[in-house]
Amino acid sequence: MNVITTINDLRLNIDNMKKTGTTIGFVPTMGYLHEGHLTLAKEARANNEIVVMSIFVNPLQFGPDEDFDRYPRDVERDTELARMAGVDILFIPEAADMYSGKQSVTLSVEERVEVLCGRKREGHFDGVVTVLTKLFHLVQPSRAYFGLKDAQQVAVVEGLVSDYFFPVEIVRVPTVREEDGLAKSSRNVYLSQKERSEAPSLYQSLKEAVKCIEDGERSPSVITDKVSKDIQNYTSGTIDYVEVYAYPELTELERLQGDVIIALAVQFQQARLIDNIIISVEPEEDSNV
Repeated sequence: MNVITTINDLRLNIDNMKKTGTTIGFVPTMGYLHEGHLTLAKEARANNEIVVMSIFVNPLQFGPDEDFDRYPRDVERDTELARMAGVDILFIPEAADMYSGKQSVTLSVEERVEVLCGRKREGHFDGVVTVLTKLFHLVQPSRAYFGLKDAQQVAVVEGLVSDYFFPVEIVRVPTVREEDGLAKSSRNVYLSQKERSEAPSLYQSLKEAVKCIEDGERSPSVITDKVSKDIQNYTSGTIDYVEVYAYPELTELERLQGDVIIALAVQFQQARLIDNIIISVEPEEDSNV
């Protein structure tokens, strides 16, 4: 594995690879790798000749109440995990290189951000699309891999790629889960023993909502009420949101049809957990026909 820390060295390596028509799978991360990241890398490894992973704690993604300096970092550990996952190039740039001087052009996300977690993280997704625009230009990937656990981020990235004609395929990778269904997250370690036993109910509530839709329910409010009641009945967590939208547009629906996301966020004592399910919903039969 080649560890690269400068933009010029990355460009040289990518240019040499492109001369042979090599397919490049790209996994952008902020480091402190966990099984979700490694799953993305393995997916990229299975479908591309070269795998590039970036580790960059992007300062533009942090709001005024979010501590950029406290974000966990362990480059030595991450390097070994990336090597074991089959990464060919690990790109670890400095912020001074990625953002040298005042930016003369800025990017602002106008759609898909005023709901779910984006509602409380003003400017966060502006930072996401800014750094990805830079990384996509540098890496020139054939495919880029993103986990559906953060489905809102996937939707925003797909919008970026579509709007600006990036020649890259965005590959959605299913959420990695524990055996009991709980979405894997570094935050899970902050759950108490009692909360950890309750937490699988989040995914279970989503699966029960899917069953309800399969049985014919098409009202978004009925679905969100059902999920909310299940969480309240089976966990001690406080609901941040339970929401249903068209996906990936993240727009409201009067009746459920097409690709739909059911998403939730629940605050436990020391950990805020998110989860979602994306399903394809058949339109209602017209009773007048």
